[in-house]
Amino acid sequence: MQKHGHSLAEDLDKMTQMAAGRRQSLRWMLASAAALPVLGCGGSSGSSDSTASTGTSSTGATGTAGTTGTTGTTGTTTNGSCSVIPEETGGPYPGDGTNSNSSGVVNVLTQSGVVRQDIRSSFGGATAVAAGVLLTIKLKIQNANSSCGAAGGFAVYLWHCDRDGNYSLYSSGVTSQNYLRGVQEADANGDVTFTTIFPGCYAGRMPHVHFEVYPTLAKASNASNRIKTSQFAFPNATCNEVYATTGYSASVRNFSQISFATDNIFSDGYALQLASMTGNVTDGYVATLSLAVIA
Repeated sequence: MQKHGHSLAEDLDKMTQMAAGRRQSLRWMLASAAALPVLGCGGSSGSSDSTASTGTSSTGATGTAGTTGTTGTTGTTTNGSCSVIPEETGGPYPGDGTNSNSSGVVNVLTQSGVVRQDIRSSFGGATAVAAGVLLTIKLKIQNANSSCGAAGGFAVYLWHCDRDGNYSLYSSGVTSQNYLRGVQEADANGDVTFTTIFPGCYAGRMPHVHFEVYPTLAKASNASNRIKTSQFAFPNATCNEVYATTGYSASVRNFSQISFATDNIFSDGYALQLASMTGNVTDGYVATLSLAVIA
């Protein structure tokens, strides 16, 4: 969809007229002697994707993550022929109206232009463009309550850090930018596609992408309507290839010090959250993942 001059809610109203759980509780670090230092975007020890406290990046940006609003589930639910993707924390930097940065509540879902396929650039007056190795993300949404059939008409809000490990709207230097965030509506086959860049690896986390699933595009303007919050990761081989390229030097060391076994999100299993990869650093990569949700 193209950028518009109104909010998502207004755009959807016009379009209508024209048409006539598993693991959140495991995320809190209960045994400091056994836990890894949990680091937020950019490397501060004050926050991570599993915290709901004030997050400070290594560059000094502070985001008050009062709550991510995600609902924890226990275990992996199997409905019919598909397994429901685990519920995960939205982390300190969701930008969906459920928490704040240093300037107040942050809600990209109500901003004009958020419904888009290419999320590399900022929008709504912001101009920065995220640089990095080209990545196409293809998600297939399945409705576990409908024989795991295609969830056509569902919507996905997706976000991730840039190649320096910073999150737009929150990290120092990019609080006025909103790149690497966007919403897409699934087609009749349940497919959504995003054009983006391969995310960097910041200290304490495996490289990952956040997303929220909504039952309709109309409901994607309000985080209270989401039916799933989760994350997905990438194979180690792909990460090593990308991080050997120019611009990802900070990720090399961070990636060497983390693994799925020590990641505070994926350590209890990631089979349903590992994207399949094709491509290369020159032409770009395609990450593919099928995910089932209960609607």
